[in-house]
Amino acid sequence: MAVNYHLATGRRKTSTARVFLYEGSGNVTINDKSGKDFFGKESLVKEALEPLYIAELKDRFDVKVNVAGGGVTGQIGAIRLGIARAILKYDASVKPGLKKAGLMTRDSRMVERKKPGQPKARKRFQFSKR
Repeated sequence: MAVNYHLATGRRKTSTARVFLYEGSGNVTINDKSGKDFFGKESLVKEALEPLYIAELKDRFDVKVNVAGGGVTGQIGAIRLGIARAILKYDASVKPGLKKAGLMTRDSRMVERKKPGQPKARKRFQFSKR
């Protein structure tokens, strides 16, 4: 049986997105909801689909995404990276354009852990000299 989709994974902060690119007409499904229903704003969906616009493949693929963890910003970043990686599996010749737009780099910044004896990661309890 032939593979009729391209699968890739994207991560950002604590979010993980599994992206499936199907040949289609540009429908976007995120966690079994339309992109607009999931994020609430069309601009956020457009930000998540940026790799498709740069590669000029917006109306050529249907996108199905399973995303979990984190908040809206992390999920958008995870979806962007997943879509960019899936596009590469379809056509590797678009890599320079995606790389120039900064879409091929995994953003490794994570929340710094809270340390014992402090209220937060870097904040200290008030110091009293006397």
